[in-house]
Amino acid sequence: MTRRRPVRRRTRRPSRRQQQRDTQLLAFAVVTAAGIGMVVMVVNWLLAHWWVLVVVLVLAGLAGAGWLSSRQQSARWEAVRAQGLRYGLPQLDALHHTRFEDAVRDLMHRDGCQDAQRVGGRGDLGADVKATDPYGRRWVIQCKHRRNGAHGSPVGTPDLQVLNGTARQVHGADVAVIVTNGRVTGPAVTFAKQQRLHVVDRQTLAVWAAGSRPLWELLRAVPPPRRPTSLS
Repeated sequence: MTRRRPVRRRTRRPSRRQQQRDTQLLAFAVVTAAGIGMVVMVVNWLLAHWWVLVVVLVLAGLAGAGWLSSRQQSARWEAVRAQGLRYGLPQLDALHHTRFEDAVRDLMHRDGCQDAQRVGGRGDLGADVKATDPYGRRWVIQCKHRRNGAHGSPVGTPDLQVLNGTARQVHGADVAVIVTNGRVTGPAVTFAKQQRLHVVDRQTLAVWAAGSRPLWELLRAVPPPRRPTSLS
């Protein structure tokens, strides 16, 4: 009876994917070890030269203090600029209509409306500037710039109808205002009084922009304050 030769089992070679994983693990281990060694060397060097760390911390502190001082000085200059902001009618007439909206926003900010922002553009629904005054009243302003000033087309009733339809219902206005550097028609003024809207025409704009009184002191029948403040 003949014996069969034992069958030799072939050893499975690791797959290429497994080899790649092993190579990646080895590389990661080498990099980690090198990183740890580098950190240990740096720590030992700093312990031996501790004064370098002190110098770096002092320089960082000085740089941080200088940056903070610069920010505070910029804020102070911005406050001074806002308080002294003035515009003449020729300046306002020469502006692009978007810059005119910026000017109205800046004037509201000058008057103490810290959150004044320009929101005019496509789909603004009749609001170009929004602001909250120090008394808590929400202002929604529509701006109508006329390139030719008093000689341009007047603001009419349709413009005020747009403001009347969206200022309170959509934007939550307490005070709805239309501001123009041009003229306003008589029927538009009548409509504004009937609907409790406020019109800042060329004459009122001149007083507001060139003076220091806030807009609510120049308008009649402004709603009462929402909250008591140091100004009330």
